[in-house]
Amino acid sequence: MLSIKGAAGKDLCDSSLKRTRRDVLRVGGSGMLGLSLGSMLNLQAKASETPVGGGPGWGKAKSIILVYLQGGPSQLDLWDPKENVPDNVRSVFKPISTKIPGVKFTENLPGLAQLNDRFTMIRSMSYTPNGLFNHTAAIYQMMTGYTTDKVSPSGQLEPPSPKDFPNFGSNLIRLRPVDEPMLPFVMLPRPLQESNVVGKGGSAGFLGKSYDPYTLYPSGDDMDMEKMSRIKIDDLMLRPEVFSVRLQRRARLRDLINRQMPTINKAVESYELDEYYDRALSLIVSGRAREAFDLASEPLALRERYGQNTFGQSCLLARRLVEAGTRVVEVIWPKVANSDNHSWDQHTGLSKRMKEQSAPMFDAGFSSLIEDLDDRGLLDETLVVGVGEFGRSPQRGVSTSGNNNSADGRDHWPYCYTCVLAGAGIRRGYVHGKSDKTASAPLEDPVHPGELLANIYHSFGIHPETMVYNHLNQPRELVKAQAVTKLYA
Repeated sequence: MLSIKGAAGKDLCDSSLKRTRRDVLRVGGSGMLGLSLGSMLNLQAKASETPVGGGPGWGKAKSIILVYLQGGPSQLDLWDPKENVPDNVRSVFKPISTKIPGVKFTENLPGLAQLNDRFTMIRSMSYTPNGLFNHTAAIYQMMTGYTTDKVSPSGQLEPPSPKDFPNFGSNLIRLRPVDEPMLPFVMLPRPLQESNVVGKGGSAGFLGKSYDPYTLYPSGDDMDMEKMSRIKIDDLMLRPEVFSVRLQRRARLRDLINRQMPTINKAVESYELDEYYDRALSLIVSGRAREAFDLASEPLALRERYGQNTFGQSCLLARRLVEAGTRVVEVIWPKVANSDNHSWDQHTGLSKRMKEQSAPMFDAGFSSLIEDLDDRGLLDETLVVGVGEFGRSPQRGVSTSGNNNSADGRDHWPYCYTCVLAGAGIRRGYVHGKSDKTASAPLEDPVHPGELLANIYHSFGIHPETMVYNHLNQPRELVKAQAVTKLYA
């Protein structure tokens, strides 16, 4: 059997190539079909003339804001309430009507209830975990599309490694680089984390550090709601004594010296130092990033609408970043998983914590983000995704993950939960899938996290099965899934 995979280390991410796993298998089986190598290559050349992908929503997105609800919010207590169920399943919160007839939210989401005619809800997110389903493993899967086989003795994942699969944002900025002197990928206001495992699934992994996100983590603990007012962007600032003209003059001097040093240039050409230097120089001189970070320039009424707290101001900053040309913004819920207070990981005290802390903060910030983007005409080309790594158990007070849960708490539940998508060709006022009577499992149209990532790539005009090469020079698909095109108008 003949298998043609291309030149060793050849990256097939160019839009003109787009060879998928199916293509490789098709070549491998050609001998059994009686095709000669010449015939096969001829057919392959003809096939390459037809673009891979297309269909509803293809290539509509120019940027994405992922609002990542780390910790796993309860679908039953937010946007998939159930009636006529046992007391230990039913939410303590009242159901309310929404803009879509027959679709109910709980009283915790009054703002989003008045906007759900502008977005799509997937009420059938679902996956079956391998082994323990802790936060870190679920986060890694959601962010990369892959599961990991390395778990520490404590049941947590190993710390981040250069061998990890890339965060989807790193893949996006590699395949769709920004054409403005702007930060391509920003993560804020805190890293992905569970216990002592920090940043797993949040880096470029085997793509290399040049595709890592710019991390904006203001000082202050998770209960400090004023931290976004103390954003420091020193690495994007010019020192007072260095003007833009002087900096550009220095760059020209550097170019002159480089031309006199061909031997050294040749020795370091594989590091693409000039590219990185020029990119950094353009970013600093342009000032676009510094201006985008200036939240104080927004009207006070709008800042208050988003919420004068870490999450609300992070959502506002996300809008400002995509407006300035950032490709990918990931807003991580500002409270670490496996904790108390406004964390979504509500094993105990769910009723009080959700009502007074997490839900009002989320409802104000997320609804304002969607409405603000839409009103400014930015939603047409900005994909907005709101999702956690899993949902919560239908029954309160039971243990599904080895954690202790009070009668007023719900445990981890990856088998059925909810996701929200808006913008970039996504249907408005649409509910995809359906959960069963206790929100325990999908009744219709289950959607795996890998399929959600496939939709993100599809929205940017990237085939989900596009091949990249890992640290061992092995071909790997961006994600082993296909986009769910029903989500698009």
